[in-house]
Amino acid sequence: MPEAPSSSALPPRPARAGGLSVRWRLTLSYAALVAVTGAVLLGVVALWLLRYVPDGTVYNTDPIDGTSWAPNRSDIIRAFVPPATWALLGLIAIGVLGGWLLAGRVLRPLALMAETVQAVGDGDLDARIALPGRDDEFRRLADVFDGMLDRIQHDVQRERRFAANASHELRTPLAITRAVLDVAEADPDPDVVQLLGRLRAANERAIALTEALLLLARLDARPPARVPVDLSLAAEGAVELLHEVAASREVRLDATGDPVIVRGDAALLDQLALNLVQNALVHNLPSGGSATVRTLRLGGQGALVVENTGDRLDPAVVATLVEPFQRGAGRARDGAHGGSGLGLAIAGSIVEVLGGSLALTARPDGGLRVEATFPLA
Repeated sequence: MPEAPSSSALPPRPARAGGLSVRWRLTLSYAALVAVTGAVLLGVVALWLLRYVPDGTVYNTDPIDGTSWAPNRSDIIRAFVPPATWALLGLIAIGVLGGWLLAGRVLRPLALMAETVQAVGDGDLDARIALPGRDDEFRRLADVFDGMLDRIQHDVQRERRFAANASHELRTPLAITRAVLDVAEADPDPDVVQLLGRLRAANERAIALTEALLLLARLDARPPARVPVDLSLAAEGAVELLHEVAASREVRLDATGDPVIVRGDAALLDQLALNLVQNALVHNLPSGGSATVRTLRLGGQGALVVENTGDRLDPAVVATLVEPFQRGAGRARDGAHGGSGLGLAIAGSIVEVLGGSLALTARPDGGLRVEATFPLA
């Protein structure tokens, strides 16, 4: 039985009829231009000069030398047309040769671009055009294409790393579930309540991780429209939602700031504030610390600043916390504190799609300072 075609296979390209190359078309265009120019020049000579030469037998009467014969229009045409024809053919030949050489020189950057595109299509994402020379249309196109390849390579590497980390993280709750079931199966009198509680915790961890992954995928697939939004409302909403969480962890949660209208998306800014405040509470270890949420104007931009106390963090580690599944040193990984490692990654993606910037700084006394800035509306 024949195998079904793979759904991931690329669709076949439609067959195209053969034709002249661009180089030959440019060459023939140059030659045709030369031929038309030469023909126009000869036509001007024939129309504007030869019309003043009479046809028939022409005699020149000179009072000193007497009467002598002079060439007429037909004589001039018979003497002029053969060399003019050969000259025109020579111009066409020069036009073809010169057009071929000029077309090759003009199209050389396109050949280099085609080689680079072929290399990238074969899987070499490090290939770049890097077209030398002064700025012109081809070099601007090459620079734009190289920039696109840089972005594609960055996105591919990020997606590969993200997929590897996601598969690793999703394996953890599934492994926990299997281990719990294996233990329960081997136990002749299992504690059903405890069993269900452990299964529920593992299931909730998997659901939270899956929802976070879907949110990241949606952010990359469809950037939202930006409208004026009050950043302070997002901060107040997050503090209100997580007030009980802060109380249960014995963390003092404060919110200050004036209304700051920025260009963004209300739902995404709410999610951003929620993630940043939740991150400040979850990783505020040991308990008994504090977290502050502020909205303010910074250098013509609106800013959401979230600070929390906690363990001292290595600045080199802080720089990686916006990567998916990255956790700072000393941050717990259990169900109570660890989270999925996607909170700051989602925050970074939200800030990126809204045209803002995200800065993470390790506080000298311990803890983290996160500053998200957006253009003012």
